[in-house]
Amino acid sequence: MHDFIQIANKHARSIAIVSNNKSYTYQELLTSSALLASLLLRNAHDLNEQRVCYMVAPGFDYVKTQWAIWRAGGIAVPLCLSHPLPSLQYTLEDSQATILITSPQFKLQLKNLTEQKQIRLIILGEESEVQSNLPNISLERKAMILYTSGTTNLPKGVVSTHNNLKAQISSLVVAWKWSEQDSILCLLPLHHVHGIVNVVSCALYSGARCNFLQEFDPAKVFEVFKRGDINVFMAVPTIYFKLISYFESLPTTEQVALTESMKKFRLMVSGSAALPITVMEKWEKISGHTLLERYGMTEIGMALSNPYEGERKAGHVGLPLPGVSIRLADENHKDVKQNEAGEILVKGDNVFHQYWNKPEATRDAFTSNGWFKTGDVAIIEDGYYRIMGRNSMDIIKSGGYKISALEIEEVLRTHPAIQDCAVVGLENEEWGELVAAAIMSNESIDIKILTEWMKERMPAYRVPRKYLIVEDLPRNAMGKVTKNDLKKLF
Repeated sequence: MHDFIQIANKHARSIAIVSNNKSYTYQELLTSSALLASLLLRNAHDLNEQRVCYMVAPGFDYVKTQWAIWRAGGIAVPLCLSHPLPSLQYTLEDSQATILITSPQFKLQLKNLTEQKQIRLIILGEESEVQSNLPNISLERKAMILYTSGTTNLPKGVVSTHNNLKAQISSLVVAWKWSEQDSILCLLPLHHVHGIVNVVSCALYSGARCNFLQEFDPAKVFEVFKRGDINVFMAVPTIYFKLISYFESLPTTEQVALTESMKKFRLMVSGSAALPITVMEKWEKISGHTLLERYGMTEIGMALSNPYEGERKAGHVGLPLPGVSIRLADENHKDVKQNEAGEILVKGDNVFHQYWNKPEATRDAFTSNGWFKTGDVAIIEDGYYRIMGRNSMDIIKSGGYKISALEIEEVLRTHPAIQDCAVVGLENEEWGELVAAAIMSNESIDIKILTEWMKERMPAYRVPRKYLIVEDLPRNAMGKVTKNDLKKLF
């Protein structure tokens, strides 16, 4: 937090945030967050790592709230705006939050819950001005709890210290050459490391400008692009897919104008889910940019990235980021041989502190010598890491073979009739697991012909044995396909 304060003081007169058609300087962010921090303290000198949940709309109020929690010595626990009440209740209870801060529009939704749980409720806009001395916060203090997506079981609270966050942010600032000249558009959910760290925190750590859109709308995104005051953009593959679809519906004159405006960008990044090669290629045609794909997760921030300068390889997530150590290991945590796939193990200051109130899960997440086990399998090809999938979900064990679901998905997406797809393994007595594919398409597909088409492109044991045509794929808030939910559709 100390670094953010120093940087904000240095750029006090510069615009930090643009939201709801209003601009806010770094000085306004410092002043507002200090006042809210004082209110949080209310006769106390330090929150001493009390958990403070917050459900705040994206924009100035969100950042002010996050900074205020940190400046008061609390642990920030952001809530997902789209989650139903039971999910919000789970986070409040599991984190043992003592305070909840919310935007006025969520007041009715949360009031009863906070009263039942005897949690102090602060409504933004209703706070009165108070001023008190703020505590000094060391880097070793716990700063944030982000909850995992919980696709296989109940979400776990991932605890990061201020030092963890500093390592995650500074690594990206160096690798992606952030500067005070940058201006980024944020339209990602702000209960996830992608939006919080990669977008908002990297911008503010650099003295740059962060522009907020309240909700994703392709027309509004392109409208912002055309204004010419954005030069960095980060999104998930689903967003790029939707932007491409909208772009293709526009008249040629508008397409040309948009392409010209996008060519002026400095950097465009994709993450949070595997980037389909077809999406990467289409985006390059319409924007002039080869998307920079990277790899990370809630527990580690970002760990691997294609280079800012140099070749960005389609289907690969690049090389270790500054300050991050990576190994590929077998089931016994021994290094795999060259050209063999293995689980990604990570070490560095970027790696999270613990799972909240889950000492056993924390112990199980690390090897005996302190490497974090990501559960993701990768292989190194010409020096670049390529993700094969989740050990538990995307590596299908069928007929004695280990099959990458992601590789099959990439081939399926090259079929002209397939818009998108997802591949899973279904339990099967004969094969162990049966390769199955869910397909999105606007036209009828002959499965026999598709099977023959697939056999021409990959070994028969990898070809799906079962298909399901769906209107849409089940996804979480970050656009990642939730494969457990998909399995139920079969």
